[in-house]
Amino acid sequence: MSKLFTPVRIGRYTLPNRLVMAPMTRSRADDATGVPTGLVTTYYAQRADAGLIISEGVYPSATGKGYVRTPGIIDDAQVAAWKQVSEAVHAKGGRIFMQLMHSGRISHPSMQPGGALPVAPSAINPQGQSWTASGPQDYALPHALTGAEIAGVVEDYRTATRRALEAGFDGVELHSASGYLPEQFLSSGSNQRTDEYGGSVANRARFVLDVLKAMIDEAGGDRIGLKISPEMNFNSISDATPQETYTYLVDQLDGLDLAYLHVALFGPTSVDYHALLRPRFKGAYLIGSGLNQAKAEAILSHGKADATVFGGAFLANPDLPERFRQGAALNAPDKNTFYSPGAKGYIDYPSLSDSATA
Repeated sequence: MSKLFTPVRIGRYTLPNRLVMAPMTRSRADDATGVPTGLVTTYYAQRADAGLIISEGVYPSATGKGYVRTPGIIDDAQVAAWKQVSEAVHAKGGRIFMQLMHSGRISHPSMQPGGALPVAPSAINPQGQSWTASGPQDYALPHALTGAEIAGVVEDYRTATRRALEAGFDGVELHSASGYLPEQFLSSGSNQRTDEYGGSVANRARFVLDVLKAMIDEAGGDRIGLKISPEMNFNSISDATPQETYTYLVDQLDGLDLAYLHVALFGPTSVDYHALLRPRFKGAYLIGSGLNQAKAEAILSHGKADATVFGGAFLANPDLPERFRQGAALNAPDKNTFYSPGAKGYIDYPSLSDSATA
C-alpha cells in the first residue's frame, strides 16, 4: 500500500491519510464583513477526503486584513459562517484546521480600521503594491507597534483561536511565513526594534513564541500547528542569519507539544532546512511546496516527513486522494481565477465521479 494512504497521528487526531490540503488565499469572502460565503462551505466540503484541510489565511484582528475579500474570525457573524464550513467538512468525515494570518505591513490603509496605517514591528516600507478594491496601490509606510500594542495583537490571536474552536475547527495553524506579521518580527530585515522584541534572534522570535503560547492556552498544543518557510524571501522579507533564526525558533518549540510543524520551501536555499529542522521537532513534520505524487511518496518512504502538503493540486482536484489512488489524470489549476469572486475556478473543477456520470 502507498504510504500516502496510511494513517498518521497529528496532535490529538489520527488522520486516514497523509495528504494535507495547503492553506490558500482564494478571496471569496464578503469584502465588507469578512464573512465567508456559502461558496466557501461548498469548496471545503468538496475536499474533505484530505487527511487534513488547512484553511486559507483568516485574519485574527481587524488590523490583520491584507487582501480584498479575505475572511476574518473576529465577530459572531464570521464564527457562524465558519461553523457551517466545519460542519460540512465533518459531515464528510474530514478534519480542518484554521490558519490565522495577520498580514502586518502587507496591507493598505483602505483595508485598515479607520483608514489607519498597517502595523509592523518597525516602520520599514515593503516593496511592491497591495491589491485593493480599487486596484493596485503602493504599500504605505507601516506603523511600528508599541509594546502595549504588541500585547494586544497577541491577545487577538488568543481570542481568534477561541473563536475558531467555537466555530467547530479541529485546530489552528499560526502562519509565520510569506512575509506576514510573525515573520516580520522574526526577520532582521523587517525588524529593527531595540526593545525585547528586536535585536537578537531570541528577541525577534519572542513574538512568534508569545503568540503560540497564547494559542496553546486556548486549545492545547495538540491542536496547534506552525507554518514556516525559511528563505522564502516573499513580500520583501529577508533575514541576515536564517539558519540561526530557524534553528533557534524550532528548538524553542520543545515542550510546547505542538501538533505539527509545517515547513514549505520555495526554490533553492542555503541549506537543507528539512534535514536541519526535522530532527529538532518532536511532533508531526509536514513538508509542502511543489510536490507531486511521486515526490510525496519518496519523502514519506525516506522518513523525511510524516505528511505531505498539496496546494494547487487540491485547488483544481477536489477528489485528489482518489485520483492519486487510481493514477488518474489531474485537472490543471486556472491561475486567472485564483482570487476572482464567484464560483468559476473555485467550486466547478470536475471530480472523477462527475466525469463518470457525464
